[in-house]
Amino acid sequence: MTDGPPISDYGLLGDTRTAALVASDGGMDWLCVPRFDGDPLFGRLVGGPDAGTFRVGPARPATVVDRRYRQHTATLETTWAVGSGRLCLTEAMVAEVSGCLLPTTLIVRRLSAEQAAVDAVVEFDPRLGARHLRPRVHHRHQAVVCEWGALAVALHSTPTFRIEPGQPTSITVRPGCPVTLVLAVAHREPVIHVEPTAAWEVLVEDEARWRAWTAEIDERLPFREHVARSLLTLRLLTYSPSGAPVAAPTMSLPEDPGGGRNWDYRYVWPRDASIGVSAFLSVGKADEARGFLAWLLHASRLQRPRLPALLTVHGRHVPAERELSGWPGYLASLPVRMGNGAAGQHQLDGYGWVIDAAWAFAQAGHRLYTETWRAVRGFADVVAGCWQQPDAGIWEVREPDQHVHSKLMGWLALDRALAIADTHPLSNRQRRRWQKARDAIAAEVQTRGFDPTAASYVRSYGSQDLDAALLVLPLLDMDPAESPRVRGTIDAIRDRLSAGGPLLYRYPPGRDGLPGTENAFLPCSFWLVQALARTGRRREAVELFQSMLDHASPLDLYGEEMNPATGAHLGNYPQTLTHAALIQAALAIRDAPTYG
Repeated sequence: MTDGPPISDYGLLGDTRTAALVASDGGMDWLCVPRFDGDPLFGRLVGGPDAGTFRVGPARPATVVDRRYRQHTATLETTWAVGSGRLCLTEAMVAEVSGCLLPTTLIVRRLSAEQAAVDAVVEFDPRLGARHLRPRVHHRHQAVVCEWGALAVALHSTPTFRIEPGQPTSITVRPGCPVTLVLAVAHREPVIHVEPTAAWEVLVEDEARWRAWTAEIDERLPFREHVARSLLTLRLLTYSPSGAPVAAPTMSLPEDPGGGRNWDYRYVWPRDASIGVSAFLSVGKADEARGFLAWLLHASRLQRPRLPALLTVHGRHVPAERELSGWPGYLASLPVRMGNGAAGQHQLDGYGWVIDAAWAFAQAGHRLYTETWRAVRGFADVVAGCWQQPDAGIWEVREPDQHVHSKLMGWLALDRALAIADTHPLSNRQRRRWQKARDAIAAEVQTRGFDPTAASYVRSYGSQDLDAALLVLPLLDMDPAESPRVRGTIDAIRDRLSAGGPLLYRYPPGRDGLPGTENAFLPCSFWLVQALARTGRRREAVELFQSMLDHASPLDLYGEEMNPATGAHLGNYPQTLTHAALIQAALAIRDAPTYG
């Protein structure tokens, strides 16, 4: 859309299979079905009015007086002041649908009034896919049913009133008489009609499960409430049938409004997913880690021992990148892209993150399955054989280079694989090969990747540019965390990549070969918190963390980037990597050492 709410205005609803974004006016402007990377059903966010929406809220513009998630749940509440009354929208998607006759996707939205009757509106306008297809419409079972071949959705209401897709329906909500709407999605299966009162009870039960899940998080964890919200967000963005976390639930939200830095993030980057898995493990959530490792074992089987840069939630090849004609884009940011062209890149760093996640799983007392360990050994062999080659790096640049961060993660891959081998079988020949490659990487990086004049590691061999991804250094122990090289790199990045306040650029703006403006990259700020904490600078880490909390959306969500001048969240939203980095930063503060 060419105008509309800021990205940070949107709240996330999710069921661990797909997710919706809802604006503060009650407009559900983004939902893909039947899964994260499916066709948009409501796509107004980037497709404009023709792409459909599902708005439930006040009939006229009203002031939001409260908006929040119910504590430790995925249920969102929005309250408006309307004349002498209050109108509240309570909504969520039901995550647990197994073991009972429920549709795979079930959205429950309830309007309630306080103090006085309030006029409201229901605008239900589903449009499917890239061409905004209108449905075939039927009215049956006191519901409106919309069909597109193998896909159908059914909308029920209590009390019952007639809803025509594409036309606003005016209603009056009275105190003590809530209006409940239930949207059920069916894909290649019969439509399951759920009576709204029963659906509300299912939602309440789902809330209890989320509260029980959150209760397991250590009460002594610093910034626990913020960590809990980020963990809930990560869980909502993890595709439960396979255990794979998507990078974000959206596509083509711009990193540079009005420009062309618009990408499809509804897929799984093993690197980003591994960082999230490590965050889950750090708070004792082993099931999520086990599920991801099982998915990775399945997903990588056809390309093993090569690790793909990204995959679909089912572990298949990501669709080729294409541009959608007729989509106006968010804030006129064109082109709108579907699919992703980075899938074929060589990204050495991904091996490090994945093997590190496997090591963390083993460190937590869980033995790797034989086939999982075989896959990890294969990944380590690839690193030992190809670490000297240039790669696209963590930032997926178009021209491969000798990225220092990639080399560091190659070192980590081999170091962690050797550590796992202490409790898992490994031939002496493989062990010697890994040790030799690991030591060679360290020697080369310490010589060619360090600038003595700047007292810092650099972005790539022969370059003087910095790279905020190098903030991983204190986590590796290739150089001691308290060493002048590590501290010098942290201080140089904090100084020369500063975007003002707690914000950082990931690399010097304008140095990525893409047109448009580079904004601050939010995960980098949390990586800086982690680096400060790991080097004994806990007070600085806490101050920076607290400052970053002030840059969250009103609902404690984070995008990928931020405009340093305006504080606007940018890029696909909410971003798995940012929330995982927040969690790991809080854990680093908890575990911060003290150096003399």
